[in-house]
Amino acid sequence: MNTIVLDVGGTAIKSGICMDGTLTDLRETPTEASQGGAHVTARIRDIIAGYRSQTSFERIGISTAGQVNPVLGQIIYANENIPGYTGTDLKGILEEEFHVPVNVENDVNAAAIGESVFGAGKGRKNFVCLTYGTGVGGAVFCGGKLYSGSSYSAGEFGAIVTHPEDRQIGQDMFSGCYEKYASVTALVKNAMHCDASLCNGRKIFEELDNPDVKNIVDCWIAEIIYGLTTIIHMLNPECIILGGGIMEQPYILEQLRERLYPGIMQSFRQVQIEKAALGNRAGMLGASVLHDLT
Repeated sequence: MNTIVLDVGGTAIKSGICMDGTLTDLRETPTEASQGGAHVTARIRDIIAGYRSQTSFERIGISTAGQVNPVLGQIIYANENIPGYTGTDLKGILEEEFHVPVNVENDVNAAAIGESVFGAGKGRKNFVCLTYGTGVGGAVFCGGKLYSGSSYSAGEFGAIVTHPEDRQIGQDMFSGCYEKYASVTALVKNAMHCDASLCNGRKIFEELDNPDVKNIVDCWIAEIIYGLTTIIHMLNPECIILGGGIMEQPYILEQLRERLYPGIMQSFRQVQIEKAALGNRAGMLGASVLHDLT
């Protein structure tokens, strides 16, 4: 049974056809998010229509940025990275257009579902996924099931307050919060103060032999640890799965495994720190099995 799957991010929409956990006909389309939610929705419809002209499919699975009500298939909240996306009824719009069942889920939740079925979370019942990129996203699995919370918004780990001295709620709800310090955005911002050419994670890690750059990276890893320490003591997971392209850098996991454990209580130290196994396919693979969770 073919499922059209899309992973809607702020920069690109990844798409493909999934059958029994195998992705084919993979494509990537610019999101053009700054043009707003209606434009992004139109992009999604055009992508699906492109597949329909070439193949048949029985379902559509959507992994998307923003907080999602997966029951209604609607965007509860999206920040200004996609203006006007909040309130979008993706399920309703796409079912009316294509006349097949549509399932919609938050991108980090979808990636965690993908990891739970096909990747690093397979066979594990209690684990946490975190994705480090523009911000910090999270998802929680308890008893083998995704924990969504009372309003489908659980796992907003980027909002953990790690620097209360920097809180200015009236100006920025995320001021003083984890993602302001542990995201790749934060790493790049600090690195560019040192050298303006260090404008992405790859360039930063190419200069890791530079003591000043290494110090910036090590301080950033400390920020990651602050949040993980809180999460571990709150949730007592058996595993923490770390995603985002930056986690392909071996140095990060090496340092996390070396520096994290001394700062957590002995009874919590069984937690394993793993890199996400599915890379940028996780959201699409998770989207492909959303129908099994309904």
